[in-house]
Amino acid sequence: MLGSILVFFIVLSVLVLVHEFGHYIAARRAGVWVEEFGFGLPPKLFGIKIGETVFSLNLFPFGGFCRLHGESAEDEIVHPRKAFFNRNKRTRISIIVAGVVMNILLAICAFAVVYSFLGIPRTTKDVKVVDVATGSPAQVGGLLVGDIVKSVDKQTVTTNDQFIKHIEAKKGKRTVLEISRTQDDKTISKKLTLTPRETPPANEGPLGVTITTTEIWYPPVWQRPFIGIYYGVKDALFWGKTVVLGFYDMFANLFKGVAPKGVAGPVGIFAITSQVAKDGILSIINLIGILSINLAILNIIPFPALDGGRLLFIGIEAVIGKKIITKVERTINSIGMIILLTLLFLVSIKDVINLIHAGSISKFVESIVK
Repeated sequence: MLGSILVFFIVLSVLVLVHEFGHYIAARRAGVWVEEFGFGLPPKLFGIKIGETVFSLNLFPFGGFCRLHGESAEDEIVHPRKAFFNRNKRTRISIIVAGVVMNILLAICAFAVVYSFLGIPRTTKDVKVVDVATGSPAQVGGLLVGDIVKSVDKQTVTTNDQFIKHIEAKKGKRTVLEISRTQDDKTISKKLTLTPRETPPANEGPLGVTITTTEIWYPPVWQRPFIGIYYGVKDALFWGKTVVLGFYDMFANLFKGVAPKGVAGPVGIFAITSQVAKDGILSIINLIGILSINLAILNIIPFPALDGGRLLFIGIEAVIGKKIITKVERTINSIGMIILLTLLFLVSIKDVINLIHAGSISKFVESIVK
């Protein structure tokens, strides 16, 4: 349990620190004074000043923060030219968006690392047998795991759908499969005669085999980081689309008065992290990528207290031609924070109740990811 808690804090801290580091880099490049970059949350244990910035280590080892000079008009501004509040809209937008960009880059790098070590899944024209059910026509007929099906009754098959279609049409009839098999480092061709079942058992097809046209490709080592980044971008886009649709469905259900499903708070994320950690470091890195995309999209939502809310205020400023009164902005952000914390509290209660009903972390995680 202690190990799971440690991994949980490390994962979330990486996500938050990378996000805040994006703000830090963008602010420094724009000439905005970064007063403090904190590791963990206050109270502060100690700090070291490097240049103009204090790098602090704080008591609670969870995430971090980046405090900019003059984030609002109410702050004490001693260096007007280095104050965030006094910068033009483009500069402020770039600093705000930088955190989201860093989370997206973190996700791409995380996925790239996983692909570099585990290989690249790609679709082939080989229909490969990956499992054979005990006592099935496939086992009786001599079909083995690793065999590649070339044809069904002289009908060439290059996709899973073709294989399934031809086998379905041959239920109850003797059928000849031409297969390719690797044996003693040699590739041989064989013909097997099988009879697909008309009424197969549950979760088994007529032949009782599991097939795939996907193989794991291992590029040359020097190419893997570059190819990994390419597939990392594709994964980031896939998860980005998935998260956006998930948020859309969640808000749509809320407006309909329906409780959203598949939403996890800190308790749910801890449970998922503890389960993923059992599969090793690469699984944890992959989870960091998925959570980083979630954090990026959540932060860009135009809701008070989030980065997207700050962008919304800058947009309103551009429309009305003047900055929103600081007290008004702060009040709206405070209300937004209260709403977010309330939702977080309610989701956490729901997670605890579901965890108790599930009886175990593994079953609880299954209920979340369904």
